[in-house]
Amino acid sequence: MNNIDTIIVSPVGDIPQWMSQAIAREVGEFFMFSARVETVLYDILFAYDPERKQYHSTKILEALEKKAPDDCIKIIAVTMEDLFIPILTHVYGEAQLGGKACIISIARLVSSFEVKGIIKGRKRIVKEAIHELGHTFDLRHCKDERCIMHYCRSLDDVDRKSSQFCRYCNIFLADNIRDLCG
Repeated sequence: MNNIDTIIVSPVGDIPQWMSQAIAREVGEFFMFSARVETVLYDILFAYDPERKQYHSTKILEALEKKAPDDCIKIIAVTMEDLFIPILTHVYGEAQLGGKACIISIARLVSSFEVKGIIKGRKRIVKEAIHELGHTFDLRHCKDERCIMHYCRSLDDVDRKSSQFCRYCNIFLADNIRDLCG
């Protein structure tokens, strides 16, 4: 294995430290890489679209990749800002397919600040973090509605899918990690 073995979780803005730490712990265990929290982008105002009142996630990915630390295999930014790509009204996240960088927004993943909402929101955030990181490992959207790589149009879709890859995606992920680290 080479020396590039860390997944970076990069909070942008006022992301609670416990949330960044929880994401780092979960994705590190899930992908079996070390993971740490490190702020790489301090703001994303450069990606703000005043007409949409949202942030263009693709522009953020480009900046994130350029500033990624040398020792990271993948980097995931986490923001509270609402994200979009031009063809959709919003996205929970976006990733460079087979690339290094991805981002998730918690703006639409946490529906309330009651205890049940926070617990459900935490599960959604971790699922979407793993989903977007899966794309960076070259995984596409999966037809299996239970697979974590299934495309979600709503929070109900996110809640319904499991927090695991299906058999096919698991094999594809293992092959990609072996090729990347071999």
